[in-house]
Amino acid sequence: MTAEDMEFLGKINDYAEKVLGDIDPQKTHVSEQLEKLRPIMQNLAMEYKMDVEDVFIKYMDLASEANATADARFRAQYGEDDTLDLPI
Repeated sequence: MTAEDMEFLGKINDYAEKVLGDIDPQKTHVSEQLEKLRPIMQNLAMEYKMDVEDVFIKYMDLASEANATADARFRAQYGEDDTLDLPI
């Protein structure tokens, strides 16, 4: 992921933390969550001269890439086993 991609993703994630902080994603429709993110996506669309739909697609791609990277780091540190042996 490029530095520009990380900045792009960071802007949306920072905004999302502010506006979605108290929202339970399991109980809130995705459409409602996206509506709350619309202002930052519109700003980024203007800044990067993109359609809002393309901003959303890029965000989803970058978020998936970031999650895969975080998962790979976790597995590298703790192994492939999905259970953790934590002391009780």
